[in-house]
Amino acid sequence: MNEKIWTAALLIIGDEILSGRTQDKNVAQIATWLNEQGIRLAEVRVVPDEMEAIGRAVNALRAENDYLFTTGGIGPTHDDITVDAIAAALGVDVIVHPEARRTLETYYAARGQEVTDARLRMARTPAGADLIPNPTSGAPGIRVGNIFIMAGVPHITASMIQGLSGTLEGGRPVVSVTVGARAAESEVADLLRETEASAEGVSIGSYPFQDDAGYGANFVVRSRDGAQARACADRLAAGLSALGYQPVDGGIRTASMH
Repeated sequence: MNEKIWTAALLIIGDEILSGRTQDKNVAQIATWLNEQGIRLAEVRVVPDEMEAIGRAVNALRAENDYLFTTGGIGPTHDDITVDAIAAALGVDVIVHPEARRTLETYYAARGQEVTDARLRMARTPAGADLIPNPTSGAPGIRVGNIFIMAGVPHITASMIQGLSGTLEGGRPVVSVTVGARAAESEVADLLRETEASAEGVSIGSYPFQDDAGYGANFVVRSRDGAQARACADRLAAGLSALGYQPVDGGIRTASMH
C-alpha cells in the first residue's frame, strides 16, 4: 500500500506583494518547516486584499489539500480583511475571541498601553476558531478547521509555525541529497533521466549555476526514503565521474531534510 502524501497549500494575501513593494519571504521558511512535519507544500498562490478573491482561493485550496496556510491581512488596519473573507467563505460569523482579547490586554498592559479599537481587530476570528500562540508580538494566529491564518511579517510567522511543530499529522520528511558537478545540463540529461527511472519514489532536480570557476549544476536527489536517496545520489555521482565530470568541492552527497 502506498504511503499517504500529506499536502498543504500556502495562500499569500496582500496588494503589497502583487505590486512588488514587498518581497515575500515566507514561502521558503514555511516549505522547509512543513517538510520537517512530513507535509509537502503542493501549491502557493498570491491574491490581493479583496474579499471575493480571498474566499475563492481559500475554498479551492482547503478542499484540495490536507492543510491551508494563509499569511497576511490580520493586522489592525481597515484593509486587513483576511479574517472577514475566510469567515464569509466558511459561512460563519466573525467574533471577538475572548481568549485573544485577554491575550492582547495582557500584552499591552505589560507595556503600559491599552487595547484600542484598532488593536481589538487583531482579536477577531471566524466563529469556532482556535488560536495559534504568538510569542513575538502578542496578536495570535488562528486555526479554523484545516486552515491556519498567520501573520505576513516573516519573523512573526516563524514564531507561530514553530509553536505548531509536532502538532500536525504528516508523513515522512523528504530527504534531499545534492550532487554538484562541473557539467552542463544538456550534456547529462540522459544520465539524470536514467538514474531517476532506476529508483522508484526518487526525483532528481537540476539547478545550474555560474561562479568564478565557470559553469556547473547541482543535482538534487529527493526521496522520503533517506537510504534510497543516498544510494541514488551515489549512482549519479559515479555516472558523472564515468562521463569525466568532476564534482564541485563540497557539493557531492550533501544531505538535508527538505
